[in-house]
Amino acid sequence: MASDDNDQVVQEVENFYRLYKSGRVERFYDVHGLFYVPPSPQHPSNGVFSKDVTISPHVSVRLYLPENIPNSQKIPVLVYFHGGGLVIDSAFFNLHHNYVNSLASELKMVAVSVDYRLAPEVDVPTIYEDCWTALQWVASHANENSYNKDSWLTNFCDFSKVFIAGDSAGGNLVYHMTMRAGKENLNNDMKITGSIFAYPYFLFPNVEIDEEGLANKIWGYICPVPLESGLLSPIDSPLINPLSEKAQSLSELGCSRILVCMGKKDDIIPLEIGVRFVEGVKESGWEGEVVYLEVDGGHSFQMHRPEYDEAKRMMKCYADFIHR
Repeated sequence: MASDDNDQVVQEVENFYRLYKSGRVERFYDVHGLFYVPPSPQHPSNGVFSKDVTISPHVSVRLYLPENIPNSQKIPVLVYFHGGGLVIDSAFFNLHHNYVNSLASELKMVAVSVDYRLAPEVDVPTIYEDCWTALQWVASHANENSYNKDSWLTNFCDFSKVFIAGDSAGGNLVYHMTMRAGKENLNNDMKITGSIFAYPYFLFPNVEIDEEGLANKIWGYICPVPLESGLLSPIDSPLINPLSEKAQSLSELGCSRILVCMGKKDDIIPLEIGVRFVEGVKESGWEGEVVYLEVDGGHSFQMHRPEYDEAKRMMKCYADFIHR
């Protein structure tokens, strides 16, 4: 009987994950065609070398280095946070590996793709800590006297040109890393030059969205509202709603410029979310530069269809944002 109780399902998001009473989590990677792919440390894949580095017991990264970069040349560095609703996917899986590989190739940057722990095994603030650990690790290289560091970062990265980016849940992570960098110092006083938010996983109470839809359902499970919090609902939380009264002022964004990209056909994160976020940034008095882009595509379509003209336009916008 105890065994049957442990096999009881206590949470389920269709096609994403199932949580059992025992604490076991079953993820449906096959549904999304997701699987592990190895890095290419010796032989470049599409013009890019890649390798994995373990930072802590819980945090790893996959590094990407374009080939044929002279040792004397320093290029920008991009720290990338993958999507998946904070509950699924990995930096080491095919979808994000292929995409970040293409970013490194097309944008001529060293890319650092972060593999963090997932909910529901850990809470959302723990995920943020994992991502901050990775960002601080990158910043630890921004010193000529660094030792026992990764040579790709020390030899090739221009730490005056540091960018962070993420799609969907990764956009939520970009937001929290940028806000934290606005109030806490990164190692070696490294600064974030620009932050890229693609279809960011935000939820606003006054934006029409299906209450039973994927974004709301996942968030309600992984970040329920404690009775003592004073919040009316999960989407009043400043973790998911940067316009919440309890959220840190957007005037404290810790970067010089931001790029927000939204999809006109996105059925998960409505276009209005991005519009409202950009308005909130401008109204906050933040002194940086805001770039807003709308693309004619669905949620994170550029990963699945990089050959589309709109995906290419999006990549060009990234290039213009970074190299100027």
